[in-house]
Amino acid sequence: MGNKTLLLILLLFTGFVHAQQDSIPPKKSDADSLQQSLEGKGVRFDEVVKRKINPLAPSRAAFYSALVPGLGQAYNKRYWKIPLVYAALGTGVYAYSFNNGQYNRYRDAFKSRQAGFTTDEFYGPGDTPFVSDSALEDAQERFQEDRDLSLLITIVLYTLNIIDANVDAHLKQYNVNEELTIDFNPFLERDPFLQNPYYGMAFQIKF
Repeated sequence: MGNKTLLLILLLFTGFVHAQQDSIPPKKSDADSLQQSLEGKGVRFDEVVKRKINPLAPSRAAFYSALVPGLGQAYNKRYWKIPLVYAALGTGVYAYSFNNGQYNRYRDAFKSRQAGFTTDEFYGPGDTPFVSDSALEDAQERFQEDRDLSLLITIVLYTLNIIDANVDAHLKQYNVNEELTIDFNPFLERDPFLQNPYYGMAFQIKF
C-alpha cells in the first residue's frame, strides 16, 4: 500500500513538473530582448550591433578642442555647445584685457609721478592732482589682481572645454538607457501538494 501511494505521488509530481514546463513560455535570449526593445523605439537592431567603438575618438576630440576651442564639440556633433564655449572664453579674455589696460594706465601714471612729472592723465588743472599717488598705487594693485584672476579663470575655462570634448566623446560610444526602474512585486502562491499559502516579494531592477 505504501509503495503504491509513493508511486502515485511520484507520478503526480512528474506530471506537475511537465505541466509547469509546458506553461512557461520559452525564455528569450538577451539579443532577442534587445532587438524587440530597440525596434519598439524605432531603432534598427543591426545598426546598434554593428556599431564599433573608436578608442581614439576621445583623444582626438580633446586634441581638436586644445587646438581650436569648440572644434572638439563640433567633432562630437554637439554644435549647440560651441557658442557656450566662445561666450565663456570671450568673457574671460575681455575681463583680462580690460583689467590689464586699467592696470597699465594707473601704473604709467604712478611711475610718472615718481619720476617727478605732473603731466599724467590723473593730474587736474593747477598743482593739485584729482587722483593722489597712494590712490594710483592702490588702483594698479587692484587691477593687477583682477587681471591675474581673469587669466586664471580663462585658463580654467579653456581646460574645461578640452575635458568636455573628451568626456562627451566617451559617453557617445555607450548606449545610455534612461529607463532605469526598480520594481517590487508581492505575490501569493499555494503549495501544490499541501495547498498551504505562502507569501513572497519579487525585487526587479530594469536597465
